[in-house]
Amino acid sequence: MIVKLSVAVLVVLICTISFLVSSTTSTGGKSNYRSEVRLEELWSNADSGGWRPSSSPRSHWPPPPNESNGYLRVRCNGGLNQQRSAISNAVLAARIMNATLVLPELDTNSYWHDDSGFHGIYDVEHFIKTLRFDVRIVESIPEIHKNGKKKKIKAFQLRPPRDAPISWYTKDALAKMKEHGAIYLTPFSHRLAEEIDNPEYQRLRCRVNYHALRFKPHIMKLSQSIVDKLRAQGHFMSIHLRFEMDMLAFAGERLFFFKSKLFMLGINIICRCFDIFTPEEQKILKKYREENFAPKRLVYNERRAIGKCPLTPEEVGLILRAMGFDNSTRIYLAAGELFGGDRFMRPFRSLFPRLENHSSVEPSEELAENTRGLAGSAVDYMVCLLSDIFMPTYDGPSNFANNLLGHRLYYGFRTTIRPDRKALAPIFIDREAGRTAGFDEAVRRVMLKTSFGEPHKRVSPESFYTNSWPECFCQASAENPADKCPPNDILEVLNDQLEKEATDRPNSTLSSTDI
Repeated sequence: MIVKLSVAVLVVLICTISFLVSSTTSTGGKSNYRSEVRLEELWSNADSGGWRPSSSPRSHWPPPPNESNGYLRVRCNGGLNQQRSAISNAVLAARIMNATLVLPELDTNSYWHDDSGFHGIYDVEHFIKTLRFDVRIVESIPEIHKNGKKKKIKAFQLRPPRDAPISWYTKDALAKMKEHGAIYLTPFSHRLAEEIDNPEYQRLRCRVNYHALRFKPHIMKLSQSIVDKLRAQGHFMSIHLRFEMDMLAFAGERLFFFKSKLFMLGINIICRCFDIFTPEEQKILKKYREENFAPKRLVYNERRAIGKCPLTPEEVGLILRAMGFDNSTRIYLAAGELFGGDRFMRPFRSLFPRLENHSSVEPSEELAENTRGLAGSAVDYMVCLLSDIFMPTYDGPSNFANNLLGHRLYYGFRTTIRPDRKALAPIFIDREAGRTAGFDEAVRRVMLKTSFGEPHKRVSPESFYTNSWPECFCQASAENPADKCPPNDILEVLNDQLEKEATDRPNSTLSSTDI
């Protein structure tokens, strides 16, 4: 009996502590919270506080030397946005090692089942031109002439440590590059530490992510067409509804052991990540988890009680309604196939009937042809980037949501609504238990303590790709010299440096192979 009571008290305590902690730390110590939700303000950009995006160098930044230490190949695994971060890391790694970067490989076959690759998604010419002051880029490793014969350089394969420090690249990787002439880093997802004590390196990541990586013209044109049609009827919001099988299986990873222990103790606790699904659906999720994620000892330590479960579509609708949005709100849904079918969408649709996706906004054969695999994710990305408001429903391990949050911040502090799942969990648990009095007011109190896209301090575990402030932002009238905007002619200065480097070393062995 004592054990039963102790476990029950523990669950309640987790909910209470998580609510209090998230209420005080959700915005990195920021105290100037809103006192009320004003929808007219949310439909506009957030207050910039005098900051503007700037990823240009602010200190001496020499152009890449004509002679490099070798060639760097990388294979970027994962989905579109995981690959996007990996490409940014690859450019930085090449700069750190003074390497010539081979156009990154996108591992599309295993994840998206297409073979469009870098050329099929991004504007290659723009990518190379934008980064000409930072790294040298080639499409492939060229052949070399030795003893009158052509010979291919075989890249030495290495597996970088996860979140490897700069020292690994300047020592281990560079040594192999000098020995073999080229290295091949695979896999290359999260293989360079995010927190680096060098603001110029961080700004290079921003130049790659927010300037160099531009989608191909047909993707940009299609995305803009969808945005124009949505905006023709007024403001619109985009929501990344992360209620798909892979994320649900991942989120529910630690529930089984905890549930069985509670059951043996006679305690009935709602473990919502899985309990909302039928027994057959739970089997599917468990099987998917076993086949796609590394095995772990399934011990409960947080999950839904501290916001580790993705929000259901109904919960998303209830949050928006509590904030004051009504059923006339136009919403664009960026989502894959929702697990569990239409029964989870019906409550949401009853609250917000004006739901769209790229297929409903622009139904055509051309759209169907151009939104498969990575291209479809790219279109969703651009529509969410350009929407008046963006709301991620699960921004923990979601690269799509994390990159968009960072891009929208850089794009002009565009409004985001980030539900604090940790603080909302006890409120939803109360509602499920029939305690609905004051529900809307409780939700509003939580949401008023979140950031809506304003500049805010990056606090772990928030990713640099989610929040690149202050490194990639500046102020015209800055108190701190490090935050002062670079001169307007910075590109001319960099171009002069690049031309001077080419003039000083006209006989580069790599110049004929550069693109």
